[in-house]
Amino acid sequence: MYHTIIIVGNLGKDPEMRYTPSGQAVTSFNVATSRQYTGSNGQKVKETIWFRVSAWGKQAETCNQYLRKGSKVLVEGRLVPDQASGGPRVFTRQDGTTGASFEVSANTVRFMSTRSEGEGDVGGMDIPEGDAGDEIPF
Repeated sequence: MYHTIIIVGNLGKDPEMRYTPSGQAVTSFNVATSRQYTGSNGQKVKETIWFRVSAWGKQAETCNQYLRKGSKVLVEGRLVPDQASGGPRVFTRQDGTTGASFEVSANTVRFMSTRSEGEGDVGGMDIPEGDAGDEIPF
């Protein structure tokens, strides 16, 4: 059996790179995907889903070097389930509400922004203040 997920979105903050004890590079970054539609009541609905992406090895180093907050990316990878629940990672925000994080281990990361497009904005997406992945506690 095999599964793959493809997401296209914008980074909510700059990527963070670290090294495993064995010396392998891993870069983590949050990607926001959004869609807009009209609900059954006629109101416009904006929906944003956050994904926590991990890139490994040389790809991790390249992502850390070139990606910045607002960069548009296409990520192909696999969902990584929470070991306890088998679903998304569930956590409690500082305000007491519950949140969930979908985690993706990247096979491929394609950069879709030019350098000037990726600097400082989030590609025209409406991201609520303080909702750039800051509330994910890992």
